[in-house]
Amino acid sequence: MKCAAIDIGTVTCRLLIADVADGKLTETVRRCEITNLGVGVDKTSLLQKDAIERVVNQIKEYVVLIDQESAKASNEDSSTRMPIIAFATSAARDAKNSSELISRLEELGVKLSVISGTKEASLSFKGASSCFDNEVLMVVDIGGGSTEVIFGLAGSDPLFSHSFDIGCRRITERFLPSDPPSAKELACAAEYIEKEMTPYFIECLEKLPSSLDRVVAVAGTATSVVSVDKKMEVYDSDVVHGTVVSLDVLFRIYHLLALMPLEQRKQVVGLEPQRASVIVAGMLILAVVLKLAKMNSFTVSELDILHGILLEEPSNYLL
Repeated sequence: MKCAAIDIGTVTCRLLIADVADGKLTETVRRCEITNLGVGVDKTSLLQKDAIERVVNQIKEYVVLIDQESAKASNEDSSTRMPIIAFATSAARDAKNSSELISRLEELGVKLSVISGTKEASLSFKGASSCFDNEVLMVVDIGGGSTEVIFGLAGSDPLFSHSFDIGCRRITERFLPSDPPSAKELACAAEYIEKEMTPYFIECLEKLPSSLDRVVAVAGTATSVVSVDKKMEVYDSDVVHGTVVSLDVLFRIYHLLALMPLEQRKQVVGLEPQRASVIVAGMLILAVVLKLAKMNSFTVSELDILHGILLEEPSNYLL
């Protein structure tokens, strides 16, 4: 069947439409827009009115695309809409007024579920691990409000998973007020991330049946490292997917961007201007994760939570 998945994160709002058959996906439409739902949530525990409006307006555009694709799939019968699953993650989990966003999207015919960090981690692993047969993996999904770190054998359920309340927007708002961030601010942020994550890494690495074969990184921080390194004026997911990035390359780009004021960072080729305000924190999180995993590289995957949710139980999707 043809299905649509919508992921409303702390920073981005994404759409994937795909044909699902025999446990495999064939993508037909993929979109990603930065809507910054989570601005201020870490401090206020509330979704801002304008942030809700940005997301609602973006979902309106996605619904038009979904209906267009539905019409194609049903021989121009626009009254039949393909199944849609829409989910929100960290910002919506933390906000006391998420019901406002849920009710606004219901008016568009989109039923929104706010999923737990554990569920988010499981779905990220399912999507990201789908093309690495029989490898022992650690998947890291750095979002705006949370970071999921999942260990397991590709193609199987995760062995260990945890969702940390550590994301690129949350770390930026808590630790990096200066423009550009100071060395002291960056050091304090790194110290906090490492302190929060270290016990989990020690436990997981001790209990894994064998050593890690690969770290797989999904989402905008990881893909931005590649697009900046390759100076992509036009983003090419086919080039980005599967790229192996060394720790040296990550550090080089991290230090380059961390020294720039925001307005200069926005001009960097390969970096979405709207991601410029949180990219330094995202790369800092990724660097700490690699250090704790004792790995000197990561593989970028374009297969992530959207793919995981479409691979899970498409026959049970509700409109």
